[in-house]
Amino acid sequence: MPAKAIHSCIRVLDEARSVAFYEEAFGLTVADKLDFPDFTLIYMSNPLSAFELELTINKGTTEPYDLGNGYGHFAVSVEDLEVEHARMEAAGLAPGKIVDFAPAGTRVAKFFFITDPDGYKIEVIERGGRFL
Repeated sequence: MPAKAIHSCIRVLDEARSVAFYEEAFGLTVADKLDFPDFTLIYMSNPLSAFELELTINKGTTEPYDLGNGYGHFAVSVEDLEVEHARMEAAGLAPGKIVDFAPAGTRVAKFFFITDPDGYKIEVIERGGRFL
């Protein structure tokens, strides 16, 4: 039986700062919030997808999380990459440079990365090909 992807979790230090970033950068809004004695879970989404980003806030944690040396990341697709890059730049979100990725001469993807307040990388890919 196939599985349905429903959410991905990241651990964040500051709830308000992270919620504001994901709202501003990607138009995600809080779909649900579950508060427990030791941690809070915030589910963020938008009408384009049922998939959610789960922000986990471990109460009492004051030091940044060790993200390791891998290159794990969350990815979103957008209709017009240049427009989104300019919008994020104007909002002070410091997007990285736009990359036209065509290692064998044929475009695989056009994208840039942006980093959230906790150091997580988010890949922003222009819609097209396999990235719809």
